[in-house]
Amino acid sequence: MFLFPAIPRRWLILLAVMLAFLPVVIDMTILHIAVPSLTLALDASVTEVLWVIDIYPLLMAGLLVPMGTLADRIGNRRVLLTGLGIFGTASLLAAFAPTPAMLIGTRALLALGGSMIMPCVLGIIRRTFEDDKERAMALGLWGTVGAAGAALGPLIGGALLEHFWWGSAFLINVPIMLAVMPLVYLLLPRTEETTSGQWAPWQAVLLIAGMLSLVYGIKAAFGATQPLYLALSVALSGLGLLLVFVRLQLHAPEPLLDLSLFSRPPILAGIIMAVVASGALAGVELTLAQELQYVLDRTPLQAGIFMIPIMAAAALGGPVAGYLSNLFGLRLVASLSLAIAAAALACLARSDFGHPGPTVPLMLALLGLALSIGLTASSIAIMSSVASSQGGAAGSLEATAYELGSGLGITLFGVFLSSVYSRTIVLASDIIPSQAERAARSIGDSYVVARDLAEPQATALIAAGKTAFSSSHSILLMTAAALLAALSILVIYLLREHSTSRQ
Repeated sequence: MFLFPAIPRRWLILLAVMLAFLPVVIDMTILHIAVPSLTLALDASVTEVLWVIDIYPLLMAGLLVPMGTLADRIGNRRVLLTGLGIFGTASLLAAFAPTPAMLIGTRALLALGGSMIMPCVLGIIRRTFEDDKERAMALGLWGTVGAAGAALGPLIGGALLEHFWWGSAFLINVPIMLAVMPLVYLLLPRTEETTSGQWAPWQAVLLIAGMLSLVYGIKAAFGATQPLYLALSVALSGLGLLLVFVRLQLHAPEPLLDLSLFSRPPILAGIIMAVVASGALAGVELTLAQELQYVLDRTPLQAGIFMIPIMAAAALGGPVAGYLSNLFGLRLVASLSLAIAAAALACLARSDFGHPGPTVPLMLALLGLALSIGLTASSIAIMSSVASSQGGAAGSLEATAYELGSGLGITLFGVFLSSVYSRTIVLASDIIPSQAERAARSIGDSYVVARDLAEPQATALIAAGKTAFSSSHSILLMTAAALLAALSILVIYLLREHSTSRQ
């Protein structure tokens, strides 16, 4: 504290945890811009690429609740510092992974570190700021860091890939961790109140196994990467494990997850908003990064610069959401933010990114601002509905919603895009069946196959892939717009009690 004597202690703590949170959220999106580069460098299939990207948020979603409970048992400071160390080590290993399988494994280790960081950050903010107005401001600043970090990911990734190999997108985390860990060590209090009780890691394993099995089954079924009966069996097995987990939580004297929180409409609305908004943001950024590089032949840096409007607008979302919520009420702000995001997506679906003009940057900025406001509104809805003693549990739920939304968004966007792409692409009849089968899976696979073809076959395949991808991404964005529009109506209903309680 002697380093900053004029600054109140609580704001220094906020600074420390926001700096700890920043690399985790950047890592959610920095890889999006590197997908074409690592696909070609590692000769990765579309399924491997999707697992490289979404094993991180999906595994983290399963780990967040048990890690949040662990932090309540042994202290946020200890868990946070351990998570930062794991995250930095995993980043170093991921940067030099030689195969897609190794990269998936190191991304899983990154998820372990990230799952120890995120619930601690939200729990510390809730415990540190008891005043409602100060807490809203703190959450707004936290939301700004989260949204700006996620939006900065593609730009940072593009700048790195302009001069270095794809592994630099991970290596950048190492110096950040080395700088953040001493700050966290010095600024966070060494003693803190903890809760008693046992920690049940086997329940965490059950939750993780159920979540991954369910998602993998859904991916395999929609993507036709496995026989339908096998994919459905895996999905149903995952659903069964999750039902067993829920039953255990309802009857356990000290559950990992307090399911009674879901009975509160504002918390339920906040979780749904977090899942859908984070999923839409992650899916759109991934789709846009591929469109710009594969179809429009932009460099990674050019693609990152193209997405600056999302980044700049998202950075404003946190403070704007807090201000507007106090002015007009959370219910109206949350619903309108989702409706505006839907309109922006619908406009982007009909836009030509090759000739963007002023419309595309404006719509990208509007989308980034609206989704950022929606994410911050979800945080306000959740955190304002729990007591300080429940901050850790609520933080775990919110962080889980973000990660699950990001993972499901990437999964569903990727599977949907691949499915439409395979049905849209028109392949030449002179391509051998095995090559044609792979080329039809995704535009990344089309580029990989084209490297082994002679001219003019290679050029014709790339042209067919570009045409198919552009058509596929338009359908995808319009579908996402319809989903957000429907959610904006649901939020009006779910937040009716919150609106009444504030009057």
